[in-house]
Amino acid sequence: MTSNGITWTVDTVRSADGTAIAYEAAGEGPPIVLVGGAFNDRSTVRPLGAALASDFSVYGYDRRGRGDSGDTGPYAVQREIEDVAALIERAGGPAFLYGLSSGAILAAYAAAERLPVAGLALFEPPFRPGPHGVLNPELSVRLTELVAAGRRGDAVELFLTDAVGVPPAGVAGMRGAPVWPWMEGLAHTLAYDTTVTGTGALPTGRLATITAPTVVVDSTGSPEWLRDAAAATAGAIPGAARRSLAGGFHEVPPETLAPALRDALLG
Repeated sequence: MTSNGITWTVDTVRSADGTAIAYEAAGEGPPIVLVGGAFNDRSTVRPLGAALASDFSVYGYDRRGRGDSGDTGPYAVQREIEDVAALIERAGGPAFLYGLSSGAILAAYAAAERLPVAGLALFEPPFRPGPHGVLNPELSVRLTELVAAGRRGDAVELFLTDAVGVPPAGVAGMRGAPVWPWMEGLAHTLAYDTTVTGTGALPTGRLATITAPTVVVDSTGSPEWLRDAAAATAGAIPGAARRSLAGGFHEVPPETLAPALRDALLG
């Protein structure tokens, strides 16, 4: 498959529980696995992968339940960590990990479990340190109930308002946008993302065990709670650096992000 002028090899790898995890790979150099967040699959991380492919062997994948990957129940965060382990092994590890949002939490947990991680880049892990409150511990259950009832749009709205902090009026304006059907298509995985995040409490003990060189990145256009989460995460990981880059709400353009990741991970 060719996209953005890059030829991608598409394949699958079996996770520890037998689930098939679909991925695409391109580029040359040390391997880096891109771990997406909510509303992400391998297609959404592909632009960043293309920008990194001149310096890395890039592996973008569909997290379980998304795209062409399987989904073996019951869901557990540990199964997603095992998915990352399978991709690192397929890449010939050690590998770098880049995680976005809930994917940043997964990448951090993978490194904390002493997987062969050469370096770690975390983009705005959605913890809620200090005064930013906690997530409803029943949010995952409610999201699952809405999807089971066929109310995918309502599940997307609940996630955006309660987990992301988008005002209800803002969500109402999004419902007619071309991207809305895509978001509804991934609604069944939103409970996975909220399970990864939990209440949003910063897992300081777990983060303190990470030994891989780490950079935590945030966007200057993100709300205060996400930027504070990046700062708190960097403070909890021994020796971690923090970078703030010019960008929008919970995103930095690949042409800005990729060079920063190269500098941080390869030196």
